[in-house]
Amino acid sequence: MFSPGYLAILVIFMIMSFVVSRTLKSKFKKYSETPLASGLSGKEVAERMLADHGITDIQVLSVEGKLTDHYNPKDKTVNLSEAVYHGKNAAAAAVSSHECGHAVQHATAYSWLTLRSNLVPIQAASSRIFNVILFVCFIGGQFLFETFPITLVGIIVVGTYAVLTLFSFVTLPVEFDASNRALAWIDKHNVVTASEYDMSKDALKWAARTYVVAAISSLVMLLYFAFSFFGRD
Repeated sequence: MFSPGYLAILVIFMIMSFVVSRTLKSKFKKYSETPLASGLSGKEVAERMLADHGITDIQVLSVEGKLTDHYNPKDKTVNLSEAVYHGKNAAAAAVSSHECGHAVQHATAYSWLTLRSNLVPIQAASSRIFNVILFVCFIGGQFLFETFPITLVGIIVVGTYAVLTLFSFVTLPVEFDASNRALAWIDKHNVVTASEYDMSKDALKWAARTYVVAAISSLVMLLYFAFSFFGRD
């Protein structure tokens, strides 16, 4: 599992992920420096979007950290990082409305979000199993392959990683749809000007690319594992 091919793939996608992540942070920093003409904060944007969709049972909260924004369907909270919660700029408007996009998905039983939610426990279990095998291979791979048939190990590795890959691809339409809902709403309700809309759109575009890179990386690794264990067959 730790062949030169595995390490090469790992390094390539680590670099890609780093470049996208760095660009995303740069974009958000840039778009955080221009105040919104409307003067609305991220918190106010979120509250208005939720109210406009008739959603009254969701709280908008401030959380610590940078780019820690997320929607929690379990306790029905839109959690915004401090910079987004208090920010009155295009980046804050984009992020807060995007997270509210997930809340709207939840309220309307958006099929891809429902599927993703149903996959969460399976994904978590698969991740734990895969990490255990990875750890055993790291400290004593020879013992693993001498104790268990290589075919069985291959089935478990490929099977668990297939679940992780499926989860990463199901995440894509969920994220893209949330961004589309956000952009359509802030444009329709004049939350942003034309130039601010372009900034918001660009910020969300780069945020989405982090998920795209993760999904492609996961697929390539899945194919690598499948070929490594079963390629000769």
